[in-house]
Amino acid sequence: MDTKRLDLNLLVTLEALLAEQNVTRAAERLHLSQPAVSTQLGRLRTLFDDPLLIPTQRGMTPTAKALELLDPLRLALDQVRATLAEHRHFDPGKASLTVAIACTDYLQAAVVQPLAVALRKRAPGARIALRHLDPSQLETQMTNGEVDLALMTPEHGPGSLRSRHLFDERYVLIGRQRHPGLRSGLSVEQFARLDHVIVSLRGGDFTTPVDDGLAALGYQRNVALSAASFLVVPEIVAHSDFVALVPERLVRGRREALQVVECPFPVPGFTVSMLWHERSHGHSGQRWVREVIMELAGTL
Repeated sequence: MDTKRLDLNLLVTLEALLAEQNVTRAAERLHLSQPAVSTQLGRLRTLFDDPLLIPTQRGMTPTAKALELLDPLRLALDQVRATLAEHRHFDPGKASLTVAIACTDYLQAAVVQPLAVALRKRAPGARIALRHLDPSQLETQMTNGEVDLALMTPEHGPGSLRSRHLFDERYVLIGRQRHPGLRSGLSVEQFARLDHVIVSLRGGDFTTPVDDGLAALGYQRNVALSAASFLVVPEIVAHSDFVALVPERLVRGRREALQVVECPFPVPGFTVSMLWHERSHGHSGQRWVREVIMELAGTL
């Protein structure tokens, strides 16, 4: 049998013919004309090299080969139908799904951590694979299926990707509880005199755009530590007299260990969006995960 030219519709017709054992009733079941079903039966007989159904006074009776085909045929078609139904109607309680998400360490803590908890409750068969965010490679990674979603500032993402706004983030100043020099209403001068931790994603830098803003006001701050990740900063600050400007969502829920105050001068925040490729746009499971992320972003 040449399966390369196999028409799946023929197997659906065979299933109906074997169930009804009558061409007219099979045609009604398939919403086809009787001649069309008769033509397909002829093709099936050629395909299987067997009459399959033999005319009788009351209709048709299946051959021995047809009876052998009935159970495996139904099983195969049921599996195809289940696969198609799953992609149209995602059932989070039953489905298995892996979502590859690329984002920074800050967004791993701010978004992916609560997402993992939510998925464990709502979709126990879902898994998250975290990927390093590389904007220069993102479009290729998504095209190849290596990354499904990216959480990032949208201006750094490829314009060809789909996107939805998640939230606007701002920076706050943090220090340990009972820090001797940290309080609400700091002056710019008092801010500059504190010992600061900054984050250098490249590693090793001791200035950020914040220092440019300070310089414009006539001040220079003391940067004592340059960290490569935001994740370590709250822990460092909680056990020292260092302070740091960090995204606000990074320290929500840590008010017992940290004191959080406003920066004494304006510091521009940033926007976080969710980006994905057209390849996964219509996938019902991926769409469901995107909606969960949107829901979480509204509560974060």
